[in-house]
Amino acid sequence: MPVWRKSSYSPDASDCVEIGRGIGIRDSKAPTTHLPVSGEAWSAFLRDVTRVTPQ
Repeated sequence: MPVWRKSSYSPDASDCVEIGRGIGIRDSKAPTTHLPVSGEAWSAFLRDVTRVTPQ
């Protein structure tokens, strides 16, 4: 059975994004479906959202 982690930034444990390592991303309100995401794509996403832009 896959292991899903809930976002720590979601104020309500029932309304959040969940990440399954090697599986993808899903909405906790619709746990039977998910968006498959490769490890490479996930790493690229994290690089982009954590990049600091100079001001």
